[in-house]
Amino acid sequence: MRIQPSDMIDRLPTQFFATLVAKVNKVIAQGHDVINLGQGNPDLPTPPHIIEELQAQAAQPLHHKYPPFQGRVELKQAVAHWYKQEFDVDLDPEEEVAILFGSKTGLVEICQVLMNAGDVALVPDPGYPDYWSGVAVVNGRMVMMPLKAENDFLPDYSQLSQADLDRAKLMFLNYPNNPTAVNAPLEFYEETIRFARKHEIVVCHDFAYGAISYDGKKPVSFMQVPGAKEVGVEFYTLSKTYNMAGWRVGAMVGNRELVRLINLIQDHYFVSLFGAVQMAAAKAMTDSQQCVRDLVAVYESRRNALYSNLHRIGWQAPPSQGSFFAWLPVPSGFTSVEFSDLLLEKAHVVVAPGNGFGPTGEGYVRAALLSNEERLAEAVQRIERLGLFTKTK
Repeated sequence: MRIQPSDMIDRLPTQFFATLVAKVNKVIAQGHDVINLGQGNPDLPTPPHIIEELQAQAAQPLHHKYPPFQGRVELKQAVAHWYKQEFDVDLDPEEEVAILFGSKTGLVEICQVLMNAGDVALVPDPGYPDYWSGVAVVNGRMVMMPLKAENDFLPDYSQLSQADLDRAKLMFLNYPNNPTAVNAPLEFYEETIRFARKHEIVVCHDFAYGAISYDGKKPVSFMQVPGAKEVGVEFYTLSKTYNMAGWRVGAMVGNRELVRLINLIQDHYFVSLFGAVQMAAAKAMTDSQQCVRDLVAVYESRRNALYSNLHRIGWQAPPSQGSFFAWLPVPSGFTSVEFSDLLLEKAHVVVAPGNGFGPTGEGYVRAALLSNEERLAEAVQRIERLGLFTKTK
């Protein structure tokens, strides 16, 4: 029997990171010691008190049954508590918080509940490639918003055509930004709310790195800005803040109608997360946040070590403001892919080519701060031996 995939399956974009992993595995199979700075998978363990809570809760027979369809009230209350504590944002746990199987799931679902075939989504370029997946699932159309250094890697709404704005249903934003590692100021969100109101476009702010910012500066939550709940939602995940990437716990907060719609579609997909995981996640968000401060300190130390070594060999770039990435210009004479392939083949260092995040990412590579300082220094030493940069005095 011939299996014929649906049109939707054929529309899905090539999984960028799957292609990168295949290249890396080939070099590893040849016996080389590879330093992988190409992926965003946290390298440190989940804090012990969160693991202990999971172990204790997993023994409770209550959690061996189906949990509430729309998530346990304890976790929704914990999300609301976290937003109040961290950003002084008030949320109604029942009507302004939705529990997600990781924020990635919600980013696809929001397209399903809002977009019809042919509708437009405004997407940052460069940006997280899975925004593209949600648009493809619904047979929508993407309009890229270039993020350029001369505009501090913020979109310029004045460059969007009226025809595209008339078709646009939603817009994805993401700060602290993956891959450019910049933060957005409060004034940008104020401008965004005015823009969204004028054109009736739902704002979907991906706040995955909302706890990771440097130099004593706290990132701005979209929910902090007056009017944000009227025009949109924010997606948050525990993956980065608490090294819980494999636990698949996230939330969407904000506009009540959008929360209702996400809950509705998830009623048809899931019976929520394993209850013990939800309770452990609630513990993470309501207990002491010292583990988060310690984690950010580790990343900031790694960032400082990486950029100090990069500048020593003559590879100049502004230090990351947030996230656990570095956004680095490639040397002249190379495309992003050519340079990334050279580093993998000759230095056995993995970085992600910038054009994998969108056409405007050409000319950059993304490196992750997910190896210890010694390995980061070794990676730069290997790159230095290629003789591509001129040392600074």
